[in-house]
Amino acid sequence: MSVTTTALAPWSTSSSAPAEARPQLTFDLDVEVCVVGGGIAGLLVALEAARHGASVAVLESHQVAWNASGHHLGTVRPGFGGDIADLIARVGRDHAGRLWQLTRGGADHIRAMAAEMSDVALTDGVLDVANTDIGDRLAGRLQLLERFGADVEGWPVERVRETLKTPRYFQAVHYPGAFHLHALNFTRELVSLAEQAGVRIFEQTPVISIDAAGLRKRIVTPLARMRASSIVLAGNVHLGSLFQRLSRTLLPVWRYAAVTEPLGDSLASAIDYRGAVVGSAGVDHYRIVDGDRLLWAGPVTTWNGNPRRFASRVERHIRSVFPQLSGVKVADIWSGATGETVHGMPQIGQLRHGFWVASGFGGQGLATSAMAAQLIAGAMFSSDDRWRLFSPFELVWAGGPAGRVAGQLVYSWWRGQAELAGAFARYRERAGKRERQRDARLAAASRAVRPTALRPTASASQDVRPPQPAAAQRADGNLAGS
Repeated sequence: MSVTTTALAPWSTSSSAPAEARPQLTFDLDVEVCVVGGGIAGLLVALEAARHGASVAVLESHQVAWNASGHHLGTVRPGFGGDIADLIARVGRDHAGRLWQLTRGGADHIRAMAAEMSDVALTDGVLDVANTDIGDRLAGRLQLLERFGADVEGWPVERVRETLKTPRYFQAVHYPGAFHLHALNFTRELVSLAEQAGVRIFEQTPVISIDAAGLRKRIVTPLARMRASSIVLAGNVHLGSLFQRLSRTLLPVWRYAAVTEPLGDSLASAIDYRGAVVGSAGVDHYRIVDGDRLLWAGPVTTWNGNPRRFASRVERHIRSVFPQLSGVKVADIWSGATGETVHGMPQIGQLRHGFWVASGFGGQGLATSAMAAQLIAGAMFSSDDRWRLFSPFELVWAGGPAGRVAGQLVYSWWRGQAELAGAFARYRERAGKRERQRDARLAAASRAVRPTALRPTASASQDVRPPQPAAAQRADGNLAGS
């Protein structure tokens, strides 16, 4: 499977630390651990293995962080990309809780590393907003997350709309301990940490073949050969024909992101929150960067589209969410190819002795990549078998070209359903408000009319006598005539 990606985004590169080229592997080399893939997952595995005292080499076919790893929104929070209820339905509450705890450890690990870095712009807070009214389910969701050890708080509709000045959102789950950072700067700083720990990183060094049999595995590159006790495949969809058993289980997905032109004071009229905002239906994902710009996630495709074609679409969507930003313009937009699995969980485990996989992180978030690195390094050097918690999520064929078509249809259908559900929820809210206003007007009118009907008029109250029998009336007449 051949996968290509667009050039690096100008905003990402212009706002990041300078890049330093690494050499190509031109000589034979023996190491304990060979990591294939120089994205975030591969670099984290290499760093963890080196911190266990192993000799480690990373082989990257292009440049470090050239693809999605260095050009995403940089949101870090516990959990996986899918719905926690689906995970519980598959593996049970206890098993799901242990998996969720692992992602919490991954998020803490990234925070600890980011504390050692400069220019990563770490900012706290992630707000998971609902585009439908989940008031009757919010408490249960919070209780479940708290049982898993999450630091969360529920926000009612009023607070959400005071913070995000739009009627599109209802309740929200706030993760005050989650955070976001500058993805490309973090990845480049991660390279420095790995090299300080003794990792050797080789760029422009594609792997031609792997012989994973035996205690010492063999890796062939265009100009040199390598031997290693352990190999970790962390290349996602870019592995192509190198290891088709893995690459065929990944659906290639291009995720797009855009940065707007500076919005100035108008941004404050729309957003009063410096953390990342994530729509629970997967429709919205954005945050403020550079003080008055928006970094906004665009559409998702299963083909490599031209990002500029989606710029106007992103602009229209921002205006639909925040009409007060009517003049918004996209300054830069880019894409990155990720690999996503059929079961919606990352692929973490051992394919055969000493042959590991850390893959399928598309849509999962940075915490899962850090978690995978900890699990694999722990298994290689500390007899940690927690990676077996991912055994239920096997390598499942993604369907090839037909799977890509089906995947695009599923993404489009899901997004359409989410937007339709949100529109219907807002319609019901408006209809309910109109009905309450009508009831209030009727009640006020009733209160105004009822006392008037019961109160006697002034003329009638001057001489009011009870009705009398006919005989009494005649007697009165005789008296009056005399």
